Amino acid sequence: MEKTDLEIFLVATPGLEAPLCSEAIRLGFAGAKRVPGGVSVRGSMQDVWRANLQLRGANKVLLRLGSFPAVHLAQLDKRARKFPWGEILRPDVPVRVEAASRKSRIYHAGAARQRIERAISETLGAPISQEATLRVLLRIEKDICTLSVDSSGEALHKRGHKVAVAKAPMRETMAAMFLSECGFDGSEPVLDPMCGSGTFVIEAAEMAVGMAPGRSRKFAFEDLANFDLDTWSKMRTETVINETDLVFFGSDRNEGAIEAASANAKRAGVDTITRFQKRAVNDIRPPDSRPGLVIVNPPYGARIGDEKRLRSLYGSLGKVLMSGFSGWRVGIVTSNQSLARSTRLPLLPPGPIVDHGGTKIRLYQTGKLP
Repeated sequence: MEKTDLEIFLVATPGLEAPLCSEAIRLGFAGAKRVPGGVSVRGSMQDVWRANLQLRGANKVLLRLGSFPAVHLAQLDKRARKFPWGEILRPDVPVRVEAASRKSRIYHAGAARQRIERAISETLGAPISQEATLRVLLRIEKDICTLSVDSSGEALHKRGHKVAVAKAPMRETMAAMFLSECGFDGSEPVLDPMCGSGTFVIEAAEMAVGMAPGRSRKFAFEDLANFDLDTWSKMRTETVINETDLVFFGSDRNEGAIEAASANAKRAGVDTITRFQKRAVNDIRPPDSRPGLVIVNPPYGARIGDEKRLRSLYGSLGKVLMSGFSGWRVGIVTSNQSLARSTRLPLLPPGPIVDHGGTKIRLYQTGKLP
């Protein structure tokens, strides 16, 4: 493997590949291009670390180890045993292997997985364990076997500084990409009038001051053979935090949500530039600041009979925004187009369908309100 030209795959939330690609380009990752399921970039092992540390929109960072054709298990076995596992894996760190196969003559994913497990344990000596946090992934598609290692470990929306979570939380990775889709670049205030545990507000505050999203957590790549603690420590401390005079606002009618959001903001280190208060939607007012972005992820109503009640909630939200938030833009994330229209806001054409844990959601935006 050419050490400075590794293929790195950034896993996107389905529907949010475009903003993730834009983010990768903006952060200087080479050769960023959208591919099914995410974004492909090229770089060194340090770029793998940097992707985990800095990218807000990636769910995982996979390092492609290599690919080769194989049409039967004996061929896969032979190729897997010749693979230079020692360049990437350590003999003392347990590994979990996962395999998937489609449109291939090797159709039994379980048997394929066993061949890779045996190759790793017999040629390298690394223990195989279903509990291991380090994952090697085998994908067989149209008789081409691709091996990758998951360099992230836990999914990247787990930033490492958020403990309190409200019901049906918006994942941090999705929140960051929806903020980007709304044109947010850290230079304007943000208000979320149904803030829950504060995800939109905290992500916006972190983006404004340039905090690295992965600054507080551990990654799977720290257990790889080519990991260098000194270089990684330096990379983590090099992030420059910008000053901002902006404040980011969240409100919610639920007292528990406000307590959770405030605690999360404190742990994230953005409590001095965020404000959370208990307020019903009808009572929200624009903060004493220049106009910015209102972004909200209201309830969608999964149960029959919810829609009538929710129409009135969305209607109230629209009324308050139209009457009091002149010059502000609005972003609404919902699964239901008719609910979005109940706001009577001047909506632009909606964004792409995004998969939010099996629910199909979209971002509805306005331009500046009159």
